[in-house]
Amino acid sequence: MKIRSHLEALPAYTPIEPFEILSARIGRDPSQIVKLDANENPYGILPAVRAALANMDFPHIYPDPESRALRNALAEFTGVDAAHLMAGSGADELLDLLMRVFLEPNDCILSCPPTFGMYSFDAELNAARCVEVPRRADFSLDLQAILRAVDEFKPKMLFIASPNNPDGSLLDPSALDELLALPLLVVLDEAYIEFAGENLGADLSRIREVPARENLVVLRTFSKWAGLAGMRVGYGAFPKWLMPTLWKSKQPYNVNVAASVAAQASLANVDAIKQLVEKLKQERARLSSALKEIPYLQPYPTQSNFILCKVTGRDAAELKSKLAQQHGVFIRYFNKPGLRDHIRISVGRPQDTESLLKALEEIEG
Repeated sequence: MKIRSHLEALPAYTPIEPFEILSARIGRDPSQIVKLDANENPYGILPAVRAALANMDFPHIYPDPESRALRNALAEFTGVDAAHLMAGSGADELLDLLMRVFLEPNDCILSCPPTFGMYSFDAELNAARCVEVPRRADFSLDLQAILRAVDEFKPKMLFIASPNNPDGSLLDPSALDELLALPLLVVLDEAYIEFAGENLGADLSRIREVPARENLVVLRTFSKWAGLAGMRVGYGAFPKWLMPTLWKSKQPYNVNVAASVAAQASLANVDAIKQLVEKLKQERARLSSALKEIPYLQPYPTQSNFILCKVTGRDAAELKSKLAQQHGVFIRYFNKPGLRDHIRISVGRPQDTESLLKALEEIEG
């Protein structure tokens, strides 16, 4: 028996591991670990969300295949009619669903690295090609290069993150307008938008434009701002013409009962989560200022809950390793085109910042 040939050459995606795996690896109790490597919300879920989970009515019954209660709550939160909304097992599921719906073998998508690695991974998983148009040195889009790639490769979809991961930069609104004039589907990944601008990113998000456009999809998640990374729940706004195909193509019970309950409880207590997001934004500013004082780190401006830093004059991989092994502080390390010798640090609580800065001081000394 033989597996599909394109999967044999597919490079594995490298995920971030949870507390219990990291603690076992370095011989520390999970309480002694400072986890700043995956952009999770360090404050976790609200007490009201925990209470809602403890009092779920029907965990023994299959969930609503259309997530109607959640979509109605999302409609109120986003201002987008529920007819345009679909929930998923994280935004990752919706990324894969879009590719399964649109891509034939050897079709292609466009991506603009450095960016989220799942765009290229999912394309290759679906036997398609990912044509990469690198960003400029400041992480802005090279629009002329994108136009040339569209003419040459005829991609079906373009995937853009705003704020972009791993640098936290926002997409220029005029650039998105130019992209939407192209003959393809623009998938705007707003996984971190709640940390940008005001009112959980409502002033910057483009999600309300989806019903009026034929080629814009906006994806969002509860993983970051609402602290539900472990629950796996995200959502997207899609053009109405696309919804019938998406409904029949997704897994029937894709959002589990617990995830739906947690997401609805989060939306019912959104003001309390806003307070936590504001704490993280304040801590982001403090951490950024402190990192600028470290001579071998060059932090980039960011509108997300992480800070990307270029490491100069020392080995970035060794720095990551020492932080983990000697101090129990975990950060993300990059060593690929556009990100040679870079680290990314998630914004944590004040005590997490103190642990990180103390560790960096000891390593420097």
